[in-house]
Amino acid sequence: MSQSLSSILIHLVFSTKHREPFIKPEIEPELHAYLSAVFRECQSPSLLIGGTSDHVHALFVLHRTWTIADVVEEAKKSSSKWIKTKGDALHSFQWQAGYGAFSIGESSVGAVKRYIATQKEHHRQRTFQDEYRMLLQKYRIDYDERYVWE
Repeated sequence: MSQSLSSILIHLVFSTKHREPFIKPEIEPELHAYLSAVFRECQSPSLLIGGTSDHVHALFVLHRTWTIADVVEEAKKSSSKWIKTKGDALHSFQWQAGYGAFSIGESSVGAVKRYIATQKEHHRQRTFQDEYRMLLQKYRIDYDERYVWE
């Protein structure tokens, strides 16, 4: 085979440090557009980005030459610098150090997109911490509660 091809779909979740509600409605669409551009620059186009005031969900196609860690580092580093330029109240903005990255199959794209698109409604009933624990359990990821939160 002379050509290397891949289709790796990733559902990425990361939060603001200490889940501070920094992502206000007035900057949220611009932040999502900015993150989409960062994913594109990493040759890993986003299919949908959403979230709430304290965290982001992104569904993207991981390019075969990029690692998940490198894409996430670029997305968080670049967007953190950008968001700090959006007002005095955001000068102390930081993302949480960690993240969750979950592989999904092509048949799950529609369900994950719906899940991301309905984050605000979803979080009227469930905290980010409960949601994240649920995702870790769903994807059978072992974790130590002492080290999940900052």
